[in-house]
Amino acid sequence: MKSYYLTIVLAPLIAAIVAGLFGRQIGRAGAHTVTILGVGLSTVLSGYVLYQMLANGAPAENLSIYTWGIADGLRMEIGFLVDRLSALMMVVVTFVSLMVHIYTIGYMHDDPGYQRFFSYISLFTFAMLMLVMSNNFLQLFFGWEAVGLVSYLLIGFWFKKETAVFANLKAFLVNRVGDFGFLLGIAGIVLFTNSLDYAEVFAQREAIAGETISVFGGTPWNAMTVICILLFIGAMGKSAQAPLHVWLPDSMEGPTPISALIHAATMVTAGIFMVARMSPLYELSVTALGVVIVIGAITAFFMGLLGIVQNDIKRVVAYSTLSQLGYMTVALGASAYSAAIFHLMTHAFFKALLFLAAGSVIIAMHHEQDIRKMGGIRKYMPITYWTSLIGSLALIGFPATSGFFSKDYIIEAVHASNWHSGTTMGEQATYWIAYLSVLLGVFVTALYSFRMFFLVFHGEERMDAETKSHLHETPWVVTVPLILLAIPSAIIGWFTVEPVLFGGFFGDAIVVSESRDVMSRLGEDWHGQVGMLLHAFKTPVMYLALAGVAAAWYLYLKRPDIPAAIKEKASGFYNVLDRKYYFDDLWIKGFAGGGRRLGDFLADKGDRVLIDGVIVNGTANTVGKLAGIMRQLQTGYLYTYAFAMIIGLTALLGWLIWLK
Repeated sequence: MKSYYLTIVLAPLIAAIVAGLFGRQIGRAGAHTVTILGVGLSTVLSGYVLYQMLANGAPAENLSIYTWGIADGLRMEIGFLVDRLSALMMVVVTFVSLMVHIYTIGYMHDDPGYQRFFSYISLFTFAMLMLVMSNNFLQLFFGWEAVGLVSYLLIGFWFKKETAVFANLKAFLVNRVGDFGFLLGIAGIVLFTNSLDYAEVFAQREAIAGETISVFGGTPWNAMTVICILLFIGAMGKSAQAPLHVWLPDSMEGPTPISALIHAATMVTAGIFMVARMSPLYELSVTALGVVIVIGAITAFFMGLLGIVQNDIKRVVAYSTLSQLGYMTVALGASAYSAAIFHLMTHAFFKALLFLAAGSVIIAMHHEQDIRKMGGIRKYMPITYWTSLIGSLALIGFPATSGFFSKDYIIEAVHASNWHSGTTMGEQATYWIAYLSVLLGVFVTALYSFRMFFLVFHGEERMDAETKSHLHETPWVVTVPLILLAIPSAIIGWFTVEPVLFGGFFGDAIVVSESRDVMSRLGEDWHGQVGMLLHAFKTPVMYLALAGVAAAWYLYLKRPDIPAAIKEKASGFYNVLDRKYYFDDLWIKGFAGGGRRLGDFLADKGDRVLIDGVIVNGTANTVGKLAGIMRQLQTGYLYTYAFAMIIGLTALLGWLIWLK
């Protein structure tokens, strides 16, 4: 099996190297062929690994591939932990990446950086596979930083475009904030266990939970709580949770294929996966889980609201990603780790579909991205229309779609979380706030999703005559990935909900304490997929989703004057949403601008005035003035020196007499 695992990881890496270093020699066709073959091979083998586990009961494997350093008993290794959690992630990452690779042939057809782009996205796949297959924190951190590095390269792929350069710098710096916390969390683990290996760390988790660590002013904190919160700060950066979410919408400056890959299967899912993988640690810190669920609830609802005022087709989808990541994070905080990973899987398919469908529209519209300049595209692009409809229905959780099963069970899990034995009033309040956030988020999601859908595909045609004359369905290399992603977006939830959520699918890969095992409690009421569909009519979730769709239809197709009137009447609230709650101002003008102003002040007052003016030049000036005074004593006349000698002798005699 080692060869399988190495091939899965190395095939995209080798393809990336070939396309990157020898792109001119092999040409465009060679670049996309070698990278598609590499990622395709990884996809097939990842599917085989998962099949072996499901059909033949193949056990999880924890393998050490190479030890490259030992220091004071701390082993630094390259290794793989392949269990059902990592196997599922491997299939999701490689399949979505394969679809993106095929789609890129059409989207980047005329781009001069064609070979370079294929090299980058294949390298991105390698980095994510290293992350999800790691069996130790060092390799996890390598994959963590590698996906960050490649995302920097891809967001700023069009490096002659100033907004793209600003966006990739923003993503890089914001993620450094999160990664600093993540690195401190790993350091805390090493401090208490002297190990980087998952298995060894998990075996000592009870001992860590019994330790304390001083953070501020000598106040002791539970070591496990500190470590888990620090690790989660890293997840906040990678998975774009408020307030470290600001980089993700700007990542739309990169080409659409990378938007799909970042949002669906690679970078932003890394934080969700990491917390699920670390479930043995998080289960020993109720405080850390409380932080997780609060941050997730804030992101799920408030980031969704921002999608309502966006007019860039890709940014609407981007804000839906922020909101859906909030749902996954809420599930993690409620100890419903399996529900979080289940939603991660279904979301990967329909979010990749929505981004690639948006890219299809952008191609047809000659790279116009403003939905206010679209409309009535349905009759020109039928495949893009129907696949977009499937993706949008899955996103809002329409009954029987994949999103219905995964999102509904996150909401149910949060609602049922108050049954935990020993739950305090504060914890109950947290759960209820989180429940209301994800519940109201259903309406918001449906509203902004179908606002975009209706404005793009229905209503009057608002594009110019030149664009309209060339409007048609995109080539097969674009539409085939849409169809292949639409299929799992529609049906995969139906076939996987029972084994993943209630069939012990993850086994020992996910650990939940008995008192917090909310999914087991929900499993007691599981009566099959049909039963869940019938149960949907008894909950407010489906009605909120339908209300959101109806509101979008009425406001943006039947009475478009109403949104304009609301915007005018509630201009203050609209401006808050339009300015994205002023988070960009906080980070760019506050922290970054404040840092620059502090630097300018120190350069002016500290460097030029204090160091140069007082210390360096001041010392030289003082020596010069003293030298000028001393020079007056050196006259060259004998009587001057005789007078000085008399004064000196008189002073010496006086001092001797005084001593007696």
